[in-house]
Amino acid sequence: MTLLAIDWSGGLVQAGQFILSFSILVVLHELGHFFPAKWFKCRVEKFYLFFNPWFSLWKKKIGDTEWGIGWVPFGGYVKIVGMVDESMDKEQMKLPPAPDEFRAKPAWQRLIIMLGGVTVNVILAIVIFIGISWYWGEEYLPAKNLKYGIVADSLGKTIGLQNGDIITKVGNEPVKNAIDVRIVGLIVLSDAQSLTIERDGKEMQLPYGKEFVKALNKSRGDGFIGLRFPFIIDGFAKLSTAEHAGIKKGDQLIAVDGVPTPFFNDYQAAVKGKKGGKINLTVIRNVDTLMVPVELNNDGKMGVQHLTNLPKMGFVVENKTYTFFEAIPVGYNKCWESLDKYISGIKQLFNGKANPNDSLGSVLSIGSVYSKVWDWQSFWTLTALFSIILAFMNILPIPALDGGHALFCIFEMITGRKPSDKFMEYAQTVGMVLLLGLMVYALGLDFWRLFK
Repeated sequence: MTLLAIDWSGGLVQAGQFILSFSILVVLHELGHFFPAKWFKCRVEKFYLFFNPWFSLWKKKIGDTEWGIGWVPFGGYVKIVGMVDESMDKEQMKLPPAPDEFRAKPAWQRLIIMLGGVTVNVILAIVIFIGISWYWGEEYLPAKNLKYGIVADSLGKTIGLQNGDIITKVGNEPVKNAIDVRIVGLIVLSDAQSLTIERDGKEMQLPYGKEFVKALNKSRGDGFIGLRFPFIIDGFAKLSTAEHAGIKKGDQLIAVDGVPTPFFNDYQAAVKGKKGGKINLTVIRNVDTLMVPVELNNDGKMGVQHLTNLPKMGFVVENKTYTFFEAIPVGYNKCWESLDKYISGIKQLFNGKANPNDSLGSVLSIGSVYSKVWDWQSFWTLTALFSIILAFMNILPIPALDGGHALFCIFEMITGRKPSDKFMEYAQTVGMVLLLGLMVYALGLDFWRLFK
């Protein structure tokens, strides 16, 4: 039954964005290895987007290099002759090194080749953040403009939050953007232990502990807070009972069966448990107040979409624009701020504020963060974020990753001793087993979350 509940149309859009985003990241990352390898006259045997065990979807030989697209969408690779990599070409390694092989090059050249992918990912993230800042600017909703306050869900209520509260600070950090996801990020990634809120014109503090942060991490922000807004009709689903009853686009719902519901969350509470029955809606249409009887379907829905445009709902949203040259330092800073936040998130795994099983995820989790409608700003923002994450993960000193190979090169440059090919093969095998094991475990966790 879980599969039937999946929004397949939205899922396809998410999948499309994920594949495009990671295709860009993988191709550019591998080009970061390819170009320095060719510069230092290394022979590159293959360049692949995605992995191609047994067969390829497409391939073409150009010069010494076979270019292709694999069928397993988990990354990609560039096969440099004479390099101990995931191909585990032991036969090649048994032969004496040829002048155009990776292993025949000086350690400093091999180091540059190995760091090329990470370097490209960092540069790409900076370029994208610059482009986003220049083209879209920064849109944010200051806490002072949070007209109706927040909706406190079950998790938020555990620390004393109430509907209508305005969160102004997380610890000593002012809330610059009152959108709920931004506040969640501030709480999770900081060492703060309290929220400063405004309630009925008075300022007060709400303390919280490590267990709350852990629960927030586990829920991924669900059940904490939401934006409080009026329920204004903005569209209808197919076979909408509300549209059939005479509800119009632009109507504002203010009561259900005579019970005031000035906000969307109030409406949700009023119809909870009412499935397949009739309700009487009070709506404002232009200057008129009308009462409209509406049938709810068996899911307790009436087939409407609520308005999500903040300015149209009366919120004063601020937008800061940048010239191209102003956007350069902004994009640069956003790149390193994103890296800092990611590292702070990793630290949560070691200080007890996050459970690895709650935080770990496979391509399914990664794909789910993309919008269910094609949103270019969101797409490029996520692409930039994943680019910097990919750079960080690849630079870790783990065999089979770029950082592991770079570490061996640095060791050789310092000591003058080159690790043997046999040692490199063993290290590569251990690293690949660890990484594949982690991938399988993460995929298993995602399937467990999907069907639990």
